[in-house]
Amino acid sequence: MLDQVNLADVRSFVLIAQKGNFTKAAETLGVSRSHVSRQISNLEKQMGVTLFIRTTRTLRLTDAGDTFFQQCDKALHDIDQALLSAVDEVEIVRGEIRVNCVGGYLGEDVVAEIASQFMKQHREVSVNLDFSSHRVDLIEEYFDVAFRMGKLDDAGFIARKIMDVEMSTLASTGYLQSYGRPSHPKELVNHHCLTGSVKRWSWHHRTEGQHYDMNVSGQLQCKNGRVLVRGALNGNGIIRVPSVYCTQEVEQGKLVEVFDDWVVPSVDFSIIYHRDKFQPKRIRAFIDFVYDYFSRS
Repeated sequence: MLDQVNLADVRSFVLIAQKGNFTKAAETLGVSRSHVSRQISNLEKQMGVTLFIRTTRTLRLTDAGDTFFQQCDKALHDIDQALLSAVDEVEIVRGEIRVNCVGGYLGEDVVAEIASQFMKQHREVSVNLDFSSHRVDLIEEYFDVAFRMGKLDDAGFIARKIMDVEMSTLASTGYLQSYGRPSHPKELVNHHCLTGSVKRWSWHHRTEGQHYDMNVSGQLQCKNGRVLVRGALNGNGIIRVPSVYCTQEVEQGKLVEVFDDWVVPSVDFSIIYHRDKFQPKRIRAFIDFVYDYFSRS
């Protein structure tokens, strides 16, 4: 019987689960409530499971219905994306672009501005912008594009470097007055360090060509650069962040470089996207827009 299941019935089921009732789903589909009710009854009969618990006042998914919904929602999303990809190849730029990026200044100021300008040019595009620092799986987590700092080793995706990010080791003058100013990175074992997702910090000597790496830890761990800057301003410890995160604070003398002779190597900032997946016109246009934006900067 399962090979006779109608995809239209599955779509109606997913829409009912999303909307929370039969009436709203029927209105969205432009059909009668009785029609979608018959679809669900037919689907339950063919599957041999109860998908919804129905009363006169409430509607909720059964455990089996919830499992079925989670998988069908993903599958239908992939089908819709494939259909849009085929259409967008020859038509206008439209549809949703799911973007993941680190937070802080790069995500919340730079990438958010890029997304805003792109949507202004392409009114039929929507951007779902997610800020998180973990290494996302573009396929498993449904992202079309991601922006990442650092070296990227995953050959399953295409990565295009778009800029160098200059890094700084900084602290407030108040912190250095209280705890002393280290002259060598190894002395950080005696200091408080505020860390993000990267716990292994690297430096090279300005003139002598020496390189030094060490694992750091501290009282505050946060993957958002703005939080680290705030912690440093409050005298809580030493941070290693992109210099653009706190240009104004450095110019005002609120934060200062910790080392005179040891500098942090710059970090690549790259855009990554699928190698093998269908690439709709909206994704190609967005990637080109990003690259042009940084080429002009």
